Amino acid sequence: MLCFDINFANVLTMNLTARPEEPADIKENLGIRAYKQLKNDIIKGQLRPDEKLRMSVLKERYDLGIGPLREALSQLVAEQLVVAISQRGYRVSPMSLAELHDLYDARAELEAMMLGLAIERGDDNWEAGILGKNYQLAKVSEANTPDSLLEVWDARHSSFHTALVSGCSSPQLMKVRDGLFDKVQRYRHVWLKATVFSKEALEQKRKEHDALVEITLARRKKDAERMMREHLMTPVPIITAIMQQQGTA
Repeated sequence: MLCFDINFANVLTMNLTARPEEPADIKENLGIRAYKQLKNDIIKGQLRPDEKLRMSVLKERYDLGIGPLREALSQLVAEQLVVAISQRGYRVSPMSLAELHDLYDARAELEAMMLGLAIERGDDNWEAGILGKNYQLAKVSEANTPDSLLEVWDARHSSFHTALVSGCSSPQLMKVRDGLFDKVQRYRHVWLKATVFSKEALEQKRKEHDALVEITLARRKKDAERMMREHLMTPVPIITAIMQQQGTA
């Protein structure tokens, strides 16, 4: 009986130790993985506007089956990043100057309104959050290599702007803002590549951010709203020129 118990224990131990832990990417739903990878490549311009998305090419590029890819493409159609062509598959949605101006104008107006509400409603924690995020953003170029600069700066820049408007204390407005920000990302990336790697452009942005923080914490609502609109519209001429140069306008 003792021998049986020992053998059973050995087998049980072997079964437990021999079972490797599954990698995180295997556990992740393949449709979600396909969606994230496709969306990232569209936003970053690796899949260009109007480019035909051939299923055979996508399968090889992402090492995924037709099912997850179709699921991802359907979601991207709903987000207007991909166009479904009847009986002919999918294409990346085109970019246009009209859409660029409409998205940026809508975003600037919404962000300014939310900042005004934040100034009315924000507390000490809100103010501290703004100061902390602005400090982190200003330190990006000192702490990161050129290869990671764009990604890190963009993430911290987004966090800084979220901190500014979070004091509005409206979950519904924050959801609307997230949806609009998602739509503008493809255009923003054109601007980011022209801005983040320029010391002069980064320095100008630092000055704008510092001025925005100062006027916001002074609770000068009208001036802060005006400054926010102007700040968010500054990329439009840069993006316009690049799109015209690339022939994507």
